[in-house]
Amino acid sequence: MYSDETARLGMLARATTALEDLSETLAPLAARFGEQGHALYLVGGSVRDALLGKLSHDLDFTTSARPEVTRAILDDYADVVWDTGIDFGTLSAEKHGQQIEITTFRSDTYDGSSRNPEVQFGSNLEGDLVRRDFTVNAMAVEILGDGTLEFHDPLNGLDALLAGELDTPALPSQSFHDDPLRMLRAARFVSQLGFSVAPRVREAMADMATEIDRITAERIQVELDKLIGGEAPWDGFDLLVTTGLADRILPELSGIQMEADEHMQHKDVYAHSMTVLRQAMEQEEDGPDLVLRWAALLHDVGKPATRSFDSGRVSFHHHEVVGAKLVRKRFRTLKYSKQMTSDVSQLVFLHMRFYGYGEDAWTDSAVRRYVADAGELLPRLHKLVRADCTTRNKRKSERLRRAYDGLEERIAELAEKEDLARVRPDLDGNAIMSLLGLKPGPEVGRAWAYLKELRLERGPLTPEEAEQALLAWWKEQ
Repeated sequence: MYSDETARLGMLARATTALEDLSETLAPLAARFGEQGHALYLVGGSVRDALLGKLSHDLDFTTSARPEVTRAILDDYADVVWDTGIDFGTLSAEKHGQQIEITTFRSDTYDGSSRNPEVQFGSNLEGDLVRRDFTVNAMAVEILGDGTLEFHDPLNGLDALLAGELDTPALPSQSFHDDPLRMLRAARFVSQLGFSVAPRVREAMADMATEIDRITAERIQVELDKLIGGEAPWDGFDLLVTTGLADRILPELSGIQMEADEHMQHKDVYAHSMTVLRQAMEQEEDGPDLVLRWAALLHDVGKPATRSFDSGRVSFHHHEVVGAKLVRKRFRTLKYSKQMTSDVSQLVFLHMRFYGYGEDAWTDSAVRRYVADAGELLPRLHKLVRADCTTRNKRKSERLRRAYDGLEERIAELAEKEDLARVRPDLDGNAIMSLLGLKPGPEVGRAWAYLKELRLERGPLTPEEAEQALLAWWKEQ
């Protein structure tokens, strides 16, 4: 990433400037700790981000002061103070809009069966830094009461940052045994920061992949979302797949690695899926769209189960149906919300629907159904379908692009005439019950469903037309 002394000095200067801009907020806080005989250090990701020029409004500190001392100082200093985890030595506060989290020096021990440490307060900075996940997160900047800053780097984290490499302060085997979640954090940092992992870290991740089974689904979900929300998620997922971690937490992804795709233009479906993810991200408008990204990554996970050969060509009939089921099952296992699970699986289910449009002229009814089935996901479906075109055949690519342009134009034309965003029957439940002499029950639901199908098929009807059609249908039941 960087290699010379100029780059090193540039990083330190950048961090110094960023922290000096916060001097009016931080120096008084450091002075209060100093008056009590304690030092205050900015640590972890806050130092790393300051060196990279990405300092956020959430700052992490460590101190020799015990939690009760920190609490008294913060109560006197901050606008708001709250208990983040005082049993773990952590308190949080806000001052001038700046979020501050302060933790007493720690020297934790682990039982080897969970990732929850037995908290032990430490006595010095180096002991606190060596317990951290990676050396790039094991640097500190001491904040002095007069605003002076002093950089501490006992584990050569700056060298690792300059090299763009993730390595552990202790042996990787010990670090990952203490907390297996750190293996997922490695993949997340690869995605977010563009770093690589040290050879010994990669080797330990592969050797210890089964240790991730100790981590709860909820924590895995959080890390996966941070990974896929990064700038280069394909690199993070590559690390999970090549080390075998994906086999434990996202086997559907590693399962497509060796499946040749139907266009025979990509090495495998896995490589194609990473290209689709990249192309979907290029269409994002307001930052990371996790629903779109997950759908792009997993849109073809149904292919291994549906692979068949016909006249020398490989095909994957109805892989979108199988894929949607696999996504729902995996997302439930990972404890995703019902909404997230529904949205991603529905996009996977619908991503092949457009290809029928390219082959045959769609009726207005078919266009209405496309819009109705997508619902609020329609803008994302547009992006996913366009991203899924990865063919290197320029003529075919242009033909697909024009076809989808045409579909969007059809949707816009119908939308001017009808409320496509909310396709509903032309009679509501009360009108149905009144016309057919029904009480609330299953028959009303069946009649409502019939009228919705009629609405999709024929477009908007007048109340009289809807009533005539419903009465005719009811007579046949």
